[in-house]
Order: sequence, then structure tokens, then C-alpha cells
Amino acid sequence: MVPELSNLSVCMRDPQKVQEILQSMVKSGSNTLQVISDFDMTLTRFAYNGKRCPTCHNILDNSKLISNDCKEKLKELLNMYYPIEIDSSRSIEEKLPLMVDWWTKAHELLVQQKIKKDLLAMVVRESDAMLREGYQLFFDHLHEHSIPLLIFSAGIGDILEEVIRQAGVFHPNVNVFSNYMDFDETGVLKAFKGELIHIYNKREGALLNTGHFQELRTRPNVLLLGDSLGDLTMADGVQDMENILKIGFLNDKVEERKQSYLNSYDIVLVKDETMDVPNALLLYLTGSK
Repeated sequence: MVPELSNLSVCMRDPQKVQEILQSMVKSGSNTLQVISDFDMTLTRFAYNGKRCPTCHNILDNSKLISNDCKEKLKELLNMYYPIEIDSSRSIEEKLPLMVDWWTKAHELLVQQKIKKDLLAMVVRESDAMLREGYQLFFDHLHEHSIPLLIFSAGIGDILEEVIRQAGVFHPNVNVFSNYMDFDETGVLKAFKGELIHIYNKREGALLNTGHFQELRTRPNVLLLGDSLGDLTMADGVQDMENILKIGFLNDKVEERKQSYLNSYDIVLVKDETMDVPNALLLYLTGSK
């Protein structure tokens, strides 16, 4: 059906189930489809030429807006909490409070840096941020077919939007749920707005935004893209869901995590830095060649 599903990077626990979901979605038509995706290391690359690519938080952390002292402290937090985030021997329940600690401490450090809103575009321009190969087709095709794309990110919304704006793909069909900065009247960062979204509470974020999903209730078919087991709950706010096809990018610690990804995602893409498979599925679901 979709030749790209035989790519070497593709692993599926139940190929038959994947075919059945795709057939059911095709039958319903692309006007019943919505796409829900994580951002960092899902729509952006994990690495390029052997070097790690930055997440939204890293773009800011590595910039010249942040003092060296603050950079050191952020790095200490990363070294302490990232191994916990990807530790397959710990339950999500166990990780939850620790992730909240990490995000809260990092955001407090950023607020102390008195970051100016009008410098964010420059910070993104000067960074090594990279969307995955094939991103243009992905964003443009969704836009051309009026398929809503919800980007659901535990990163920083202001930076995320700037990345896709500078890439020329921040189309009107794109909605973003993320952590947004709150600036004072002089344009200096004073806090982060609203409820914290971190890697393991996306379900709560989905359920807080019922208005968004209410508007999309004529679109009960979901293509979900993520790179962490926490991303699997991003569609929990979708009303009257008929089909969901879950695509997981497995970027790091492959051997330790492969089985848990295969148990949770329908399609697992191992160390694949491209959008080739999601794009092929979109072309198939919209009847395009």
C-alpha cells in the first residue's frame, strides 16, 4: 500500500493493524483527518552530521542572551534529569514530579535572565535548529488540504513558532499548545504563562484545551507523531475518535527502548531523521501521488 513502510528504519509490531487503520482512514476521506504532533526531536531533527540538534529550550540555553553562570546551572539540570526522562526502568508516575522539578527550575533560571522579546528571532536565526528533512512537504501538504496540525510541545512556544516562521511553514492550519513566555510592558520576560506543559502531562494539557478539540469533532481520524512515551496521550482530548495511527521516532537509546516503543506506537521509526514515512502516509491518505 505505502512502499515507504518497507524502509529499513520502519518497525511495526502489527503491520496488519496498520493497514486496516489506513484503509479505514482512506475510506472516511481526508476531511475527517487531523494531525497531532510533538515538536522537539519529532518535527525537528535529533542530530545532524553526528551532532545533536537543539530543542526549543536548548536554542535559548545556548544563546548569548544567557549568562555563562546560568548556562552551567541549566547544564547541571540537564545532566541530572535527562537520564531520568529516558530511563525505561522507571514508571511515568515516578518520573512525573521529577520532570515538574526540572521544567520549573529551568524556567525560573530563564526568568532571572531578563530575556528581551525582540531578540528571540535573532536567537533562532543564529541557532542550529533544524526541522526534519521533508518538513516542507509535510507542512505545505497539510495546509493545501486544509488538514489541521496541532503541535503539542513541552518546549517554549515563542521559540517554536519562530522556528517554523523562519522556515516559512507557519501556515494558518497550524495551532500550537506549549509553554509561552509572559513579557512585561517593556518586553522583558517576567514569567511563563498558564499551566506548565512538560513531557509527561500532555494528557492534562489536551483536556484543558477542550475548545480546540470541540471545533475539530468532525475530524475523528488522528495521525499522531511523537518521540517519547509521554506523547501518546496528546490525542486524549479528541472527541468521538474513530481511528488513530501513532508514529514514534526512536532517536536515542534504541536497544533499551525499542520494545516499549513497539508496544505503544503502531509505527516506530528508528534513527530516521526524515519525514519520509509521515509524508508518504499523508500522500496516501489524501489520495495524492
